[in-house]
Amino acid sequence: MSKEPIRFGLIGFGAWGKHHADSIHKTEGAELVAISARSESSAAAAREAYPNARVFTDYRELVACDDLDVVDVVVPSHLHHEIASAVLNGGHHLLLEKPMGVSVAECNSLISLAKEKNRLLAVGHELRLSSLWGKVKELVEEGFIGDPHYVLVELSRNPYRQGADGWRYDISRVGNWILEEPIHFFDMARWYLEQSGDPVSVFAAANSRQADHPELQDNFSAIVKFEKGGYAVVSQTLSAFEHHQTVKVTGSKGALWASWSGALDRTRHPTFSLRAFDGEEVKTLPIEKITGELFELEDQIAMLVKALNEDKPLSCSAEDGRWSVLMCLAAQESVDTGQPVEIEEFLAKESAPATT
Repeated sequence: MSKEPIRFGLIGFGAWGKHHADSIHKTEGAELVAISARSESSAAAAREAYPNARVFTDYRELVACDDLDVVDVVVPSHLHHEIASAVLNGGHHLLLEKPMGVSVAECNSLISLAKEKNRLLAVGHELRLSSLWGKVKELVEEGFIGDPHYVLVELSRNPYRQGADGWRYDISRVGNWILEEPIHFFDMARWYLEQSGDPVSVFAAANSRQADHPELQDNFSAIVKFEKGGYAVVSQTLSAFEHHQTVKVTGSKGALWASWSGALDRTRHPTFSLRAFDGEEVKTLPIEKITGELFELEDQIAMLVKALNEDKPLSCSAEDGRWSVLMCLAAQESVDTGQPVEIEEFLAKESAPATT
């Protein structure tokens, strides 16, 4: 006997929110039943695209619906805590786009609230579901390279889209640009170096090609040290072209080199490869399932359906999401001060309770 579909609400119908809607719509076992779009024009677009879904222009009306299982929140970063708190208080499970919050206190608040309400809180680090980046993790865990010692995650791409009303270029709404995309790479580095314990320090540098907006850091690099000796380099430039990401992982006996390229980050026609060295032989490993953030977004919705229907684990927990925010904020402090930042000391300053 087939199970009833998981009923999704979606808050946010901008460029990325539309991709979320499409992913929910096409996922077996999921049903898009309600959408909140901020403007009348985007609400009209939502009604036209999904005539069977109820559409609101105030997210509070969606949160008040009692026939939703999970709400997917895809809004500018500074609104994450406010809207995610409302979703959890409304008794719904939550899929929250990264960053989980713009402060550690916001993350702590959401973790506590999800536990209090006994609701799932999944964070949108969809790269963990990639057939390519996930294969790297699988090989590391199998011991293919021995003990992992070093991770490089590097991105060279064209500038960010400004987002609705230019929010992504407004530092008061984005938090900081490290929270925008490098957060994915901090998450991946910690994921790959899980055997090396927790991050203990971050040293970072950044600059901007925009002289009048130095806070919009087009070039960014960080070194993250881990408690058992491993370390990661996370680096990004927005002053380049197209979208090209590389991951390299080396260990006590071998190495991995994964790469992904597309004309845009959201292309459905990328090129990608994985080369592996076991200490004796270099070989190219097949990646049979196409990879890219649009495909991983679909996998993320399917993952959440399985988590709710079959009690399967989340690909990225709230605690993982909090760690990613913490590393980004520590990196920003390092950029600002020019000094390494000790995670434990930084956390002590940042973990005061948030106000809702």
